[in-house]
Amino acid sequence: MEKLGATHPDTLTAMHDLAHTLQQLGNLKEAENLQIQVLEARKSILGDEHSSTLTAMHTLAYTLQQLGNLREAENLQTQVLEAEKRILGDEHPDTLSAMHTLAYTLQQLGNLKEAEDLQKQVLEASKRILGDEHPHTLTAMHTLAYTLQQLGNLKEAEDLQKQVLEASKRILGDEHPETLTTMHNMAWIWYYQGDIDRAIDLMKETNVLDTKIGIDPWNTPATLAKWKAEKAAQEQNE
Repeated sequence: MEKLGATHPDTLTAMHDLAHTLQQLGNLKEAENLQIQVLEARKSILGDEHSSTLTAMHTLAYTLQQLGNLREAENLQTQVLEAEKRILGDEHPDTLSAMHTLAYTLQQLGNLKEAEDLQKQVLEASKRILGDEHPHTLTAMHTLAYTLQQLGNLKEAEDLQKQVLEASKRILGDEHPETLTTMHNMAWIWYYQGDIDRAIDLMKETNVLDTKIGIDPWNTPATLAKWKAEKAAQEQNE
């Protein structure tokens, strides 16, 4: 840094990379401080809409999101999306990625209708550009289904999750983490629809596969135990 200077492109790249490492280690405040410096320098040197500036803005927004500063993250992500639409066009992969990221933040903020609108745009464009079964299309379908589920549109959510599940099993296999996530979400949709038998059966299948590959971020056994207890209580009351 002393030889190159604090605003030399190589220095800024090194700072950006260090911030990424700190972020992965969970040192989010340190990462944020570095990312702010990188963003300010790139804005000053390259301008607000240079690709490197937009990358710096995107990574800072992600850190802010992890820190729970969702409004700040939303503000930055909106700026990135508007710039990429102007520069790259509405259906460029980077624009769609920015749209997907902003939708996720809106979802976390509880702005579900706004998130749904963006996710529908991402899904329609992904289908046109990448095809119905591209991983990015399936991700777009999955995230839209989750938003619809939160909105209470369970039939629409179920239809989308079924498509994702069938494609994931075919393309990725039954034991892929993405397939298991979809199975887990599908079970919850059936539970919310009141179809507890189907929900339990699918969650049992998910639990077996979770145990087999050694990952279970959802604590599936606890969910199964809860649902079985609810079913038993229902049967007693009948």
